[in-house]
Amino acid sequence: MADGSKPKVRRNLGRQFNWLWSAYAVSTLGTWLAFNAFSLILIRVLHSGPAEVAALSAAGTAAGALVALPLGPWVEFRRKRPVMIGMDLVRFFTLLTIPLAYAFGVLTFAQLLVVSIVTGAADLTFTAAGGAHLRTLVARNDLLVANGRFESTQWTATVLGMPLGGAAIALFGPVVTVVADAVSYLLSALGIRAIGGGEADPPKRDGAAGLRVRDLVEGWRHILRSPALRPLYFNSAAVNALIMAQSPLLAVLMLGRLGFSPFEFGLAFAIPCLGGLLGSRLSPQLVARYGRPAVLRTAGAVRALWPVGLAFVGSGTWGLLLVIAMEAGVITTSGVYNPVLATHRLENAGSANVTRVLSAWSITNKISIATATALWGVLAAATSPRFGLGLAGALLLATPLLLPRGSRTGVLGAAAVADSAS
Repeated sequence: MADGSKPKVRRNLGRQFNWLWSAYAVSTLGTWLAFNAFSLILIRVLHSGPAEVAALSAAGTAAGALVALPLGPWVEFRRKRPVMIGMDLVRFFTLLTIPLAYAFGVLTFAQLLVVSIVTGAADLTFTAAGGAHLRTLVARNDLLVANGRFESTQWTATVLGMPLGGAAIALFGPVVTVVADAVSYLLSALGIRAIGGGEADPPKRDGAAGLRVRDLVEGWRHILRSPALRPLYFNSAAVNALIMAQSPLLAVLMLGRLGFSPFEFGLAFAIPCLGGLLGSRLSPQLVARYGRPAVLRTAGAVRALWPVGLAFVGSGTWGLLLVIAMEAGVITTSGVYNPVLATHRLENAGSANVTRVLSAWSITNKISIATATALWGVLAAATSPRFGLGLAGALLLATPLLLPRGSRTGVLGAAAVADSAS
């Protein structure tokens, strides 16, 4: 294999990992149960229009990423488990303010925006701390298997959570799913606390204590100086931004002009998520057989081929089947690609920059998604949703040019492991 080692595909990763995995599973299910809850609250409770819905999504995402900017360096030099528990509790208490305000009739757009920002920043911080903690919790050869399990859990939660959340919203209204989401974070905090045992000492800060400007940008500095991470970083930002920019345009087209029902629209995204589950299960076997560089290049390129087909969606059964096929292609190949990327990124983050690298990566993705979503919304208003879908799909066809070439990906990955072990 090109990166010098074969992942163990089937293995018990231990009690501590299982608690971490369980915490992730319950919080992810809660997230998908409450999918689009804020938008529905705006529309059904606050009677807001599309401008407010788009503004909440874009502004909340971007502002949450900016709030998280100093948290990455802060977390780097602290034990990760208490930070993860703290971020879970922040999300639990913050989300609970929504049903309380709703019950007293004082819920506002401003409160939803603040909650969106706070929970977004906590999400980013938790993810960065969790990735760093995972690297100390499992052996290096087990990282791909562990990330594959997280990826399969993500898609399983999506398949189950979206229809269950839709049914709960139909029966009880959108606020009840926010409560479920909040409780899931409390359960996640309890699961992380149950991991038990000691935690590895965090890296020591060089020089004076306190947050420095260099600490804020160290994650980006490390990424941009790393030939193993830099191309994947730019590819990730471009692909995620363009794919997510298509999402609201496809919703407007399908639910508006083409006349699909909300159930059909949900079905078009729930069924393809089974492909993500399949892809994440196949990912370790594919790496073991073909090597990490080949899987990153191939899956990364193939996932960019599908979205352009969404510009040709029509009404009726054939239109629905086309969306399902295109989404299945994207999600299945993403299910293969994502755990390999997550493992490669952890191995190349160095021994003292893991949290900052993960935080910088996530912040860039969030801001690029928010920017592209806003730009494509303006573009669709000036032209049409179908034109916006086609342009995003066409630009995605060029993104494989950003992927690394040759076998250097695996070689540098092995070098990074040696660095982290020293």
